[in-house]
Amino acid sequence: MDLTLELMLNSVDINFVVFNRYLFPGQMDGMFFSLFAIAIAAAETALALAIIINVFRIAKNVDINQITKLKF
Repeated sequence: MDLTLELMLNSVDINFVVFNRYLFPGQMDGMFFSLFAIAIAAAETALALAIIINVFRIAKNVDINQITKLKF
């Protein structure tokens, strides 16, 4: 599911760039917005990875069915 969401977000970013280039050729607003969206997606991925690493350090397990609480 995560991969399909990322693909949809990337297609939206491409549309921002293309429509900005088509409608306003001299401005770069679409590119800046796309770079901002890509940076947010990268930060989201880094945060998820940090949470998974911390859960593994504490619980020695990353199976969601066996982890019932995040506070140990």
